Amino acid sequence: MYRDNVNSLRTLYDVQQVLKAFGTYVYVGKREWDIEVMALELDRLYQMNAIDKPTWLQAKIVLTHEHRIEEEKAKKADEH
Repeated sequence: MYRDNVNSLRTLYDVQQVLKAFGTYVYVGKREWDIEVMALELDRLYQMNAIDKPTWLQAKIVLTHEHRIEEEKAKKADEH
């Protein structure tokens, strides 16, 4: 089972490195969609017991935060 120092998972890049450890590379073309696919892949790895719960939870927190930022950017762009 993959275990990471949970404190080291702080950025989207850090989450990408977890996925990369399993040979998973995500690029859909839009950052918001990439984040959504990464979340699905993390869920799949957790369900398969490939990553431990603390790693999964921290990665999901990072992705939720990044997704919220992208939504706010899109909202601001729509207002202009």
